[in-house]
Amino acid sequence: MNTSFLALVAQDIKQRFGTDLSEIAIVFNNKRPITYLKKHLADTYGHAIWSPQFYTIQEFFSLASDAEQVSQLTQFFYLYELHNELLAKEGHEQETLEEFYPIAEIILSDFGQLDYDLVNIEDIYMELYDTSKIDIEFQHLTKEQQDFIRQFWQSFSIAGHTGIQERFLKLWKRLPVLYRAFKQKLVDQKQTNYPTIYRQLADGELDSTALVQPFKKILFIGFNALNNAEAKLFKQWQEQEKALFYFDADAYYLEDKQQEAGLFIRRNIFQTELQNALGEVPNIIGSRKDNIHLYASTGKVSQTKLLHDVLVENEKEGKSSAILLADESLLVPLLQSLPNIKVNITTGFPLTQSPIFGILDLWMRVHEQISHLKKTKITYQDVETFLNNPLTKISFKEKSTLQKFIGDKQLFEINFEDICVQTSVLPHFFRPLNSSKEVIPTLIHLLDELLISLAQDTQIKQIDANLLIETKKVLNQLHLGFEKIPQLSIIFQIGLIRKAIAPINSAIEGDPLDGLQIMGLLESRCLNFDNIYILGANEGILPKTSSAATFLPNTLRRAYGLPILENQDALSAYLFYRHLQYSTGIHVFYNSIVDESSTGEESRFVRQLEFESNFNFIKQQQQQPILFPPKEEELSIPKTGQVWDYMRAKYLDGKAKISATALTTYLLSPLQFFFKHVAEIKEPPRISQEFEMNVLGTVIHNVMETILKPYKGLEEFTSTKVLREKVEEVDALIILEIGRQYGIETKELKELNSLQRIMHKIASEYVKMYLEYDAENYQSFRIIELENDEDYVLDFPILVNGKEETVQIYGIIDRVDEVVTDLGEVKKRIVDYKTGADAVKFSSIEKVFAANTENKALVQTLFYAYVFEQKTGIQNLEPNLYVARKMREEGTLFYGSRGALMEGDFLAAQKDEFVNFLRATLEEIFNTEVPFKHNPEAHIYDSDPYTLFYRNAIKQEDEVSE
Repeated sequence: MNTSFLALVAQDIKQRFGTDLSEIAIVFNNKRPITYLKKHLADTYGHAIWSPQFYTIQEFFSLASDAEQVSQLTQFFYLYELHNELLAKEGHEQETLEEFYPIAEIILSDFGQLDYDLVNIEDIYMELYDTSKIDIEFQHLTKEQQDFIRQFWQSFSIAGHTGIQERFLKLWKRLPVLYRAFKQKLVDQKQTNYPTIYRQLADGELDSTALVQPFKKILFIGFNALNNAEAKLFKQWQEQEKALFYFDADAYYLEDKQQEAGLFIRRNIFQTELQNALGEVPNIIGSRKDNIHLYASTGKVSQTKLLHDVLVENEKEGKSSAILLADESLLVPLLQSLPNIKVNITTGFPLTQSPIFGILDLWMRVHEQISHLKKTKITYQDVETFLNNPLTKISFKEKSTLQKFIGDKQLFEINFEDICVQTSVLPHFFRPLNSSKEVIPTLIHLLDELLISLAQDTQIKQIDANLLIETKKVLNQLHLGFEKIPQLSIIFQIGLIRKAIAPINSAIEGDPLDGLQIMGLLESRCLNFDNIYILGANEGILPKTSSAATFLPNTLRRAYGLPILENQDALSAYLFYRHLQYSTGIHVFYNSIVDESSTGEESRFVRQLEFESNFNFIKQQQQQPILFPPKEEELSIPKTGQVWDYMRAKYLDGKAKISATALTTYLLSPLQFFFKHVAEIKEPPRISQEFEMNVLGTVIHNVMETILKPYKGLEEFTSTKVLREKVEEVDALIILEIGRQYGIETKELKELNSLQRIMHKIASEYVKMYLEYDAENYQSFRIIELENDEDYVLDFPILVNGKEETVQIYGIIDRVDEVVTDLGEVKKRIVDYKTGADAVKFSSIEKVFAANTENKALVQTLFYAYVFEQKTGIQNLEPNLYVARKMREEGTLFYGSRGALMEGDFLAAQKDEFVNFLRATLEEIFNTEVPFKHNPEAHIYDSDPYTLFYRNAIKQEDEVSE
């Protein structure tokens, strides 16, 4: 690296002032360079000296006033009070804080800017008033004439907003009076702010000569964009021979008037006529032919991942390095991506990206819903967020109990009284506020509880303590202001709190002279490093395309010498270019992906350099690697040891029952059978964003049972006409049943949530379809059995390790009936209701009676029929499947691809074949030579919780090929 700017300053100071610097004041724009200059002075002198006095520019100017510095929030409340007093004098209705807040920030910002740049308040606001009035009064002009007038005032369109314009005309006229009242308020309270001090010094109300008198010389180092107050005072002090100015600049952009990076220093030197204490500005950038490494990443956060590899390769001992965040939102992903090297973070860790803010934001979001929407319930997502935040420290037992309660009832919204978090450090988190006066005290209490909890845990991290304390300070300031205002809505208070705490950050301690420095571009003023890594160098970010909100249109700002967007661009350009003067390792990163927040283009400053300079750009485009997961062995569970002992104890000795569902689970995936029925690994309770199909099936089964139960066991046949009459009862029955399933009392459709209403609609259509189908296709019916899950258990003999054993199988009988067809034929049926994608058609019986069965509904229905026939002696049951979506077209009786119906002799033969298949399958389940493995041909549903275990399942042909 060439001799850095501050090293040159240190050398010049020694040459000018020798060893006694006690009467020298050194002023910077910010604190960071002070540490670096002290180091350079120590290196330059090599021995102890009398130290100069160091200040930031605001600290130095504040020496001129004894008044107390007033906070931004206090200024806001003053402005609100004074504005309403003026409205009262004018005979207008006073504004609420909610109405005034959006414009208050803009007014204060404009007042401050006008002070800094010494603009006459009366002049600029009256000119704004006049140009605005022209815009209103000349609406009859032609479009071309209106376009001409608009260039003087572009804040509002000409057509359709006369009421708003009139209101702002009154505001423009009132603002000079408000400005004077505001300044008088500060005087009365013996308070001040920085813009006031600047104007008072420049206007002579404060003694600028007395300010510099105690010092032999004041050295202003590294200043770039001066406001008019600074320019006037600096020129005055230079003429009094009290000030020296050290400008960090390069001839490359200073002497070329087309280069925006040199805009302000050209003004300082050539217009304000401030002299550069370092003499002629060198031309370093113009003569450099070094490399600039330009990295195009595939995504915003990917820049930090890419930087990790670059740092590992480039960081060497003895070199100074800095990561400069053009996009400061990259700080947290950057911290998560850094290699194991020493770092110091200047930017500070933002509250908004800390777990503490997560708790505060959740509390505010919850109470916004309660207040604004008058809710007595809270969404399950908000409860889950609370339960899973580590700072809440709720016990595992209470968390699990609450999650199970929510999951079992599928509660998308939970009543406050049902939310129990007593073991948490924030047990009253969800308690509704009694009044708007409780907002800030409750939040402060919440912060106190977090502070106590963190302190008890271990030694509290300094960063967390700082964030909590700074947040409390801001809340206390807001509380003082709110106390003077009669009534503020909870919604507005929360909105203002959000804005007030958003800028809070906590410094992360480190050594500013050692290790990798992390800072924003603005904080890097005056500093130089061997290696720089600039993150977020995208067009639209470097420079930014937006400016601060203002009521002063661009034409007026330009006329009065106020900052405009071009000034912001010039400052950004300077902050970027100055690092090219000294750094040898230059690495620039940008996001090359086009999305809603990125143009996908590098900054125009980079393109400009590439076109004009002699730098050699080395471009690297990040390629996302195609990741092949490491080859893992297929998961296979042998039936040995504890697994076999458990299976024997459970099924062979303990006679645990095997259902039709367990059988088809095994056919589709033996590994899933192991998880569900042997290891008994259950899904944790959860809320589904779609209603569960098994709940829909339960509702339909139970409603059908309710309708048909009065007819069970009757000797005589009942006409199916009664089923048509039952259709009118279906909707009410389904509402009651959905309520029972979710543990809620419901009698009306409006009491169900949105997904439950969808379930109601589908269940209603299904049940009505079943009833109408029976009424249309049969004359009469007789119910033999209905929804019995207890009485149909059967001992079934199988061979286990060459020895005959018995297992118990059982069937849940949905419905067994006898029906009389239109032709007078009597049929005995076993009926199964299905709500999924099941079908009555199959291609071949061989594919049904096989692993990964093609029709599990047929397997299950034959299973039920077999158990029922064996237990009751009733024979010749025909298997019927009620699938509402297909039953009108395809009927309910299973049939093969060639039209063979499951009835008569064909059915009898298939029933015999099924018993053989059942025995072979059960014997395979208990065959110790056959491990539990997943069938890779089986269809896996997205909702399957065991998917992770199937990913390495190997197809049979793959094994052969290997």
